[in-house]
Amino acid sequence: MANVNITKKAIQEAFMAVLDEKPFGKITVKDITDRCGINRNTFYYHYQDIPALLEEICQNQVEDIISKYPTLNSIEDCLDAAMQSVLENKRAIMHIYNSDNRNTYVSSLWRMCEATVTTYFNTAFTENRLSSEDRQLLIRYHKCECFGLILDWINNGLREDYIEGARRLCQMKKGSVEDMIRRIQQAEGK
Repeated sequence: MANVNITKKAIQEAFMAVLDEKPFGKITVKDITDRCGINRNTFYYHYQDIPALLEEICQNQVEDIISKYPTLNSIEDCLDAAMQSVLENKRAIMHIYNSDNRNTYVSSLWRMCEATVTTYFNTAFTENRLSSEDRQLLIRYHKCECFGLILDWINNGLREDYIEGARRLCQMKKGSVEDMIRRIQQAEGK
């Protein structure tokens, strides 16, 4: 099992290195196998094709962010965690985003935003008496907010000034989650 994991990791790292250099649609299995020193059969033993490899890498990215951030204390922290994940592979993500396989990455970004916002709610609002439905509604709303901001940032070419704008927006909204929870509780007479 250890050799399988080592080989898969080598394939993934080689793919990400090649993806940093060229667009997704121009990458071949040969590019990847040449980079990591394996043969085509070894690649196909582990992955059906390059999109399957991308799917696993995206899933791993979501799992990595969950393990890397077991607690988050604000929506700004959620946004920072997701944005940092994007910045770590900026060129590669732009190559994926500008390819026919964009939906694979967008889907993983959606899951990443859901995971970070859920972590935030689990960290910051453990004692609030919210119904499960209201809690899920608030998580969904803030997940969409984070996802939309990050997607807009990617659509605008991952400009550096956008990060500061997103942080500024978070500062403007500071306390809004608590206000929403307070209004919910007041409406329910809690």
